[in-house]
Amino acid sequence: MATSEQQEIFIAAMEITDVDERRKMVERACGADVPMCEKILELLAAHAKAEDFFSDCVTAMAGLEGEFTPVSQSRAVGSAVQEALEDLIGSRIGPYKLLQKIGEGGCGVVYLAEQESPIRRRVALKIIKLGMDTKSVITRFEAERQALALMDHPNIARVLDAGATKTGRPFFVMELVHGIRITEYCDGESLQTRQRLELFLRVCQAIQHAHQKGIIHRDIKPSNILVTLQDGVPVPKVIDFGIAKAMEEKLTDFTVVTLHGHFIGTPAYMSPEQAQVSGLDVDTRSDIYSLGVLLYELLTGKTPFDQKELLASGLDEMRRTLRDREPYRPSVRLGSLPNTELTMTAQRRHMEPPKLRSELRGDLDWIVMKALEKDRRHRYQTANGIALDIQRYLNNEAIFARPPSRIYQLQKAIRRNKVIFAAAAVVTVALATSSVVSTWLFLAEREARRQALKAEQQKNRLQQETDHLRQDSEDNQTFLKAAELFRRGQSAKADALLDQIRVPKIAP
Repeated sequence: MATSEQQEIFIAAMEITDVDERRKMVERACGADVPMCEKILELLAAHAKAEDFFSDCVTAMAGLEGEFTPVSQSRAVGSAVQEALEDLIGSRIGPYKLLQKIGEGGCGVVYLAEQESPIRRRVALKIIKLGMDTKSVITRFEAERQALALMDHPNIARVLDAGATKTGRPFFVMELVHGIRITEYCDGESLQTRQRLELFLRVCQAIQHAHQKGIIHRDIKPSNILVTLQDGVPVPKVIDFGIAKAMEEKLTDFTVVTLHGHFIGTPAYMSPEQAQVSGLDVDTRSDIYSLGVLLYELLTGKTPFDQKELLASGLDEMRRTLRDREPYRPSVRLGSLPNTELTMTAQRRHMEPPKLRSELRGDLDWIVMKALEKDRRHRYQTANGIALDIQRYLNNEAIFARPPSRIYQLQKAIRRNKVIFAAAAVVTVALATSSVVSTWLFLAEREARRQALKAEQQKNRLQQETDHLRQDSEDNQTFLKAAELFRRGQSAKADALLDQIRVPKIAP
């Protein structure tokens, strides 16, 4: 039996159409596990051969005379061929006639279908892919149907019907949304930043409605948000809750569980906690992160991390990138684009490149980066929260998102680089200790020099005082001798002695 990791790689590889790119992706994902790589490549080759075989059978049997109704008209045909015929354009599933394939995901195929009774209308019919009808996939598929049935919002595609084919493959019928992905619509119409933000606000409102119903989308991306025109007004519609998960109540008879080591979603839009192999529950704040990625792309034309680079790096490196690497702010990301690409991005928003960067710098940068916080506790806690800040920006009011403090930035840097900071801490302590010792020795030496200088000055002063006292004593003796000579009448000799007496100098 295939492990969850093998299933994960197999499903991801199926979405890559180029054979060489598919092989490279599998080899990178498997790393040194050569047996697993060979097994997955064999499964992919067998899957491709099976599709070719069924396609040939369909082509041959489609030429039979009269309308061919799968299953019911030929019990001799094997069940696999019957399933293939169910995918044939023009076949019927209940009251729905399949007209053309309009979409395909990891486990489901979406057809444009026409309902003929009890009312005539065109709808989108989604059915599990042939070969993907495992118990876990069916459980996820059923969860999507139940999740959509719980919701009623103008910006969420409605569920109209559900059931199963005669061979047990579940399907459900949704409101047909004639639209294109939100990023393509914005670029095609050259919408300015304000218009893009107004569309994004309605997406936030739809996601908020889903969260209030206890549903996490878990795969928010442009291809799951289509813009359609209603009376000439663009209306975004959120589709494909195929990997939705109930937060509180059980949606089906089975529990939707993500197996250990297995995550589902689109890497470029996936939150760090969604990509981790841990017991951390994924909650509504994971959708907030994905909304942040979508907003980033609407503003800059790029996702924070490139999808191809994430897939090429392998699962472990991809998880590390989403967990630890900080994306550039939108305004900075624009500045890193080549001039031609930057000019084209600005033209799609009817702006000059410098003005576009200036418009994103500041409030919009901080709104996006708050939604993209690695730690979900620091993100917006609800979709309404990010919508409210965008509305405040549009109203020229102060937003709630603010640049992170220096202390918080330092804490994040330490968490990302624990080993480096631990080594730096050791070096810092050693340097600090050395600095303290050196400073103490320097101060001690300076004090010793000061004391020595003071002692020298004291010695010089005492020496001066001694010299003065000796001189005074000598002068006194000379004066006495001169006085004796004056008494004897020898005034000339007395004057000569008095001339020898020097005027004392007062020490400073």
